[in-house]
Amino acid sequence: MPKREILDTLLNQEWVKILVVILAGFLIGLDIKTHRLKKDSASEIGSVRTYAFIALLSYVFAKINIYLYIVGYVAIIAHFLLFYTYKLKSKKSGILLFLLTSLVYTFGIIILKFDTWFLVVVFISVIFISNLNKRLKKFYKTFDEREIETLAKVVLLSGVILPLLPRTNIHEYIPVSFFKVWLAVVVVSMFSYVGYILKRYIFKEKGYWLTGILGGIYSSTATTIVLAKKARTSKSIDLFVSSIVIATAVMYLRLLGIAFAFNLNIAERLSIPFIVLALLTTLVSMYFYHRARRDLNSNLNEEEDQNPLELGTAFLFAFMFIFLASLTHIVLSKYGDMGLNILSFVVGMTDIDPFVLSILSSKFNVTADSATTAILIATGSNNILKALYSYLFSKNKIGIISAAVLVVLGVLTIVTGFLV
Repeated sequence: MPKREILDTLLNQEWVKILVVILAGFLIGLDIKTHRLKKDSASEIGSVRTYAFIALLSYVFAKINIYLYIVGYVAIIAHFLLFYTYKLKSKKSGILLFLLTSLVYTFGIIILKFDTWFLVVVFISVIFISNLNKRLKKFYKTFDEREIETLAKVVLLSGVILPLLPRTNIHEYIPVSFFKVWLAVVVVSMFSYVGYILKRYIFKEKGYWLTGILGGIYSSTATTIVLAKKARTSKSIDLFVSSIVIATAVMYLRLLGIAFAFNLNIAERLSIPFIVLALLTTLVSMYFYHRARRDLNSNLNEEEDQNPLELGTAFLFAFMFIFLASLTHIVLSKYGDMGLNILSFVVGMTDIDPFVLSILSSKFNVTADSATTAILIATGSNNILKALYSYLFSKNKIGIISAAVLVVLGVLTIVTGFLV
């Protein structure tokens, strides 16, 4: 008999189920006793053994009869009503203990209706959530409640409005549908939001180099500007150069991820150039980083980032997406691939995401190779723009070296675009 079948047979034994239920109830009781109620004796009810017995009782009642199981829970509720009345007199109103006890009482029926692993998952979840209090208090101090409101709006628009949008092209000169426009907004915003959350709440003070990585997920252009401003008064030349360059390395991977989300054919053509360019850029960044030999825990103290899920930003992105899709259609119809390449270079001096998305999402009369070339040219042009920002906002040796590296990367990316 295979080992997996032996393990499944063992876990389905009645005595094993009883032991698992009792152990889970006992450990929950121990957690309550140790971490939650040791400083508040007025809130205690029972002991560690009480929760082991509640878990066992739930198993026995559920095994005998579902109605008996319900009666048992009603008895627990009645008991807690008396206990809660006493708590209110003591000016305490928390119901956490009742919720935990109710969860322990479900252990018996869970292990009977499902596999043992499901009870283990529930148990781990209870322990994890019940020990979040201190971390949440620290999080509340830094969390901006407006962000959850913004995220909720976008989830509503993407989950409710997106499926209802028409999938036919808006106009003969606008070769995209409203569905693709908003889908592009949602996908790009989510890519940016992940980097924004990591950067602001999880790795807030983890050093310039890590800021470059996370900023590349969010916006390599914005990150270049922020780091260049900080570099103006800094003598850590190699550290800042490595941080600015690594943001561009991540940008290549970010654009490749977006390409795979929208157009697999073009994404496959972009894979080798973008991955090679990302590796090359990372090696350059690592060279300067190892020369710096600095501690990554440097405090950045930069200005506050803008939430990329703000609806104003999302609608502006949608407008730029439609505008560039229309402009690309007109340029292609009148000037062909050469006009598209020139437009790509010009657009690269702005935010390239809407242009890249218009190429990936629209059915232009252009080959996949031409679209790949256009995206690479726009990316290279954007690197040259970042080189300009790097120098203008730092005006020192850091800016000069960073600009030189970014210009080389930009030219190399553009040349790659013509060679693929």
